[in-house]
Amino acid sequence: MSVVGITKVAKRYGRVTALEDVSMTIADGEFFGLLGPSGGGKTTLLRSIAGFIDPDDGEISIDGKPVKNIPINKRDIGMMFQNYALFPHMTVTDNIGFGLSVRHRPKAEIEARVTELLRLVRLEGFGERKPRQLSGGQQQRIALARALATNPRVLLLDEPLGALDKKLREEMQFELKQIQRNVGITTVFVTHDQEEALTLSDRIAIMSEGKVLQIGAPRDIYERPRTRFAAGFLGTANFFEGTVSGREGGLTRILLAGGTAIFTRDEAPEGRSVTIAVRPEKFTVGGATPAPASDAQVNRIAGRIAGEVFAGNSVTYRIDAAGRIVTVYMQNRMTERLGPDAPVTLTWDPAHSIVLED
Repeated sequence: MSVVGITKVAKRYGRVTALEDVSMTIADGEFFGLLGPSGGGKTTLLRSIAGFIDPDDGEISIDGKPVKNIPINKRDIGMMFQNYALFPHMTVTDNIGFGLSVRHRPKAEIEARVTELLRLVRLEGFGERKPRQLSGGQQQRIALARALATNPRVLLLDEPLGALDKKLREEMQFELKQIQRNVGITTVFVTHDQEEALTLSDRIAIMSEGKVLQIGAPRDIYERPRTRFAAGFLGTANFFEGTVSGREGGLTRILLAGGTAIFTRDEAPEGRSVTIAVRPEKFTVGGATPAPASDAQVNRIAGRIAGEVFAGNSVTYRIDAAGRIVTVYMQNRMTERLGPDAPVTLTWDPAHSIVLED
């Protein structure tokens, strides 16, 4: 297990900046996610840690030692690729033991390590099979076992579950996290899948256009995104633009276009234009004329149902309110369906109105 340090790392390809002044520290034993859209810089950063890419500026270190002049095969890093890159002509045993074989480790040591890893990934008895005889999930676990075979200090995963279908991907998220916990290895993985990032990561770095926009625990970033991009990329968010018009009852009042006022517990200077983010599940949907709430400090806006998407255990509503379409998630607990164009009132706690930095 090891600490990975990244300090002011930059990488440019002509006029294109792939990484710009990227800094972060990945803790010993941490499962760290790099989340962002295609072209955001996350894969460039991962490959820079591995040694496939040489940064133009900055420093990458492992346990405080710079790795710039250390060749790939000497960095003591395990890497698992999106397509797994298993050797089709080799057995599972030979695939897992390949890294040890090229290091000329004794045969008995290789056999013992392969047996240990097959037990870890719960594929005992599969050693003589070829990759084509395995399911996608089994291939993923064999690729992971191969990456772990040499007892690397750091494990790098490039879209590790991207080749799996949705159901299997969800199952393997829990498998992968459990294996990482059992081994205790410092792990960095790349994904563009927000659910995967939330499920696997101890911490997440959200990246866009080569920059790190926010780093934090999944729950912290989800509940308190700092930017519009972070709010919209990690989950879904509704955005309200308005102007701070003062304080009232310990809350900040935001005046929206059209005169509707909403409130937040965040502070902002009077007269400032702000964007508020509210997650879809934070709303409560009531009738057009709800009974007075016991808590006066609750946001309320009137609207009408503009559409719905039924997903079995939940319903996503599109509600025309305050001059915009608001997305609302509701558990499927209703005895009556909210029909098209039905008048409703949206309520939510001002604590869930997040003032964004941009």
